[in-house]
Amino acid sequence: MLFATTTLAARIERADCSLLSESVRAVGRLRPEADVMVKPVGGGVATYSGEGSPLNKVAGLGFEGPVTEAQLAEVERLYADRHTPVQVELSCLADPAVGATLTSRGYQLVGFENVLGRELSTEGLTSYVMPPDVAITVSDDQDFATWLDTVVEGFATPDGRGVPSHESFPKDALERVMSDMAQTEGLVRYLAVREGEPAGGGSMRLSEGIAQLCGAATLPEHRRRGVQTALLARRLADAAHAGCDVAVVTTQPGSKSQENVQRRGFELLYTRAILVREPVGS
Repeated sequence: MLFATTTLAARIERADCSLLSESVRAVGRLRPEADVMVKPVGGGVATYSGEGSPLNKVAGLGFEGPVTEAQLAEVERLYADRHTPVQVELSCLADPAVGATLTSRGYQLVGFENVLGRELSTEGLTSYVMPPDVAITVSDDQDFATWLDTVVEGFATPDGRGVPSHESFPKDALERVMSDMAQTEGLVRYLAVREGEPAGGGSMRLSEGIAQLCGAATLPEHRRRGVQTALLARRLADAAHAGCDVAVVTTQPGSKSQENVQRRGFELLYTRAILVREPVGS
């Protein structure tokens, strides 16, 4: 059993901050006009990559001591200058003082997300048999458009199971952020083909021995056919062979995605509370 110590949680949160920061920096390289922001704060990071982006958030707080009122005030000002709410994703294993400070400053709880993980070893990943009609390949530049269309369409039509997300994004915003994140250094894209047709896609990034499984989606007509499980199995095998000892994934509570990964040995490590503060005067 993988137990979520605060040390492991801090390691996962650092990897998440790294992915978030590098994704936003990729946006800055691609679109200098986007006024991107990557600001360290309280052991975590505050990021902004453009109006309405899913990358506009504060992550990783509370693993290097309390966050000061002055630090939060500065972050709130930076988001207010961009006419954007401050969204904090706070681990339940972070310093409890952080949550108290946020609520005292008017942050409102709007939702939760679950972080699940499993230990990795090449010996423990040999039991899965790929469905005969599903193939998983690493996506290259030639099939990037196919990968992007597949993943965006899958995310744009959620499964509808479990607790609904507190936010939704138009298709063009999803396409933009997935395209931007695909340029992040170290991110590997995977395309699933079923019966000769694109069926799903996902991605993975390795950081500090942690395999971050992100960006996975299946087209509606190919769901319940083993595509997600095949994508998961391929990424786990690649991560284990690369020397990672832990794989993590973030899901909506009670979702089909959570059920899929738990069937493959993932366990709930911790929950993040999502707290939002609207810009003053909005």
